[in-house]
Amino acid sequence: MPDLIGLAVLFIILAFIAFVLGARGIAGFSMTVAKWLIIIFIILAVISFLL
Repeated sequence: MPDLIGLAVLFIILAFIAFVLGARGIAGFSMTVAKWLIIIFIILAVISFLL
């Protein structure tokens, strides 16, 4: 399973490329996915740090 930060960076790059090319719907969706991946990563990192 790929790491969450790697996937988040991939979606951010995809969003930037889509934004530059004018596909704002895909860019917005990619940023939303990246945001949720980062949130999940932070939650899991805090839980693993506490345990």
